[in-house]
Amino acid sequence: MSAGPGFDLERLVATNASAAFNRLAGFEVVSAGAGEVELRMRWRDDLTQYAGHLHAGMIAALLDTACGFAAASIAGSVTASHFSMNCLKPAVGRCFIAKGNTLRAGRRQIFARAELFAEGEQGEASLVATGETVLVPLEG
Repeated sequence: MSAGPGFDLERLVATNASAAFNRLAGFEVVSAGAGEVELRMRWRDDLTQYAGHLHAGMIAALLDTACGFAAASIAGSVTASHFSMNCLKPAVGRCFIAKGNTLRAGRRQIFARAELFAEGEQGEASLVATGETVLVPLEG
């Protein structure tokens, strides 16, 4: 991510598009600003594990990216120094929505949290995973 005092929606959309992994997985930035972000990814059979659920690695990527973009929306360029996640139930749905928010932003560390929801065929959302990230602001 480029340096700066924060990222608006347009800059986060551009940052997302510049990341080859995010393009490969199909991450979309839906909204962003003031320490919050919402990402979306449509269901794809090629991103599942052996039992047909979304792969935990993809769940982690969505949660980590949501945390990082939420922090970047207020702090500019950041990188993760610690990440953890909890898978609450199998992730199956027509699409996935990751909602990230910044819990605390200091000069040396930023704490962010994200929730991942699976959206069903009728648009109902179900919480499937949560994640927390400690991020470090990068100097320009």
